[in-house]
Amino acid sequence: MMRAWILPLLLLVCGSLVAATPAVRGFAAAAVPLLVLFVLLAGLHSPLVFPRSIGAAEARRRSELDGRPVVYWRAGCPYCLRLRLRLGRDAGRLHWVDIWRDPAAAAAVREANDGNETVPTVVVAGRPHTNPDPAWVRGQLAPRPRA
Repeated sequence: MMRAWILPLLLLVCGSLVAATPAVRGFAAAAVPLLVLFVLLAGLHSPLVFPRSIGAAEARRRSELDGRPVVYWRAGCPYCLRLRLRLGRDAGRLHWVDIWRDPAAAAAVREANDGNETVPTVVVAGRPHTNPDPAWVRGQLAPRPRA
């Protein structure tokens, strides 16, 4: 679990150090935007941006019941972040599994990707798709019921 937070914490520490230099020299107006930039980068690369992860077994079970795709991801992955941001609100309709939290998920991804932990790996109807286009993933979702 801590592994997912290493990059965000490093970004916060580095950002604090970078912003401290102009702040100490009396240029607070230059320090604030730097600190804000690093805080935003840390937030984007943290698990907080992604929907709540579930275990691989639970995701497979739910996917069999509702037909929704399973997304295997990890924090700090730019391709996972791209998929998450491009899906927008539709991201919550997928089953997200963090491979750094679930060894069975990491094993499933390695099996699908010739031994590599390449993410995002999206499983639709039992077939894995490595780093698919977000528009294609959105197309795999059943239409939303109209309220």
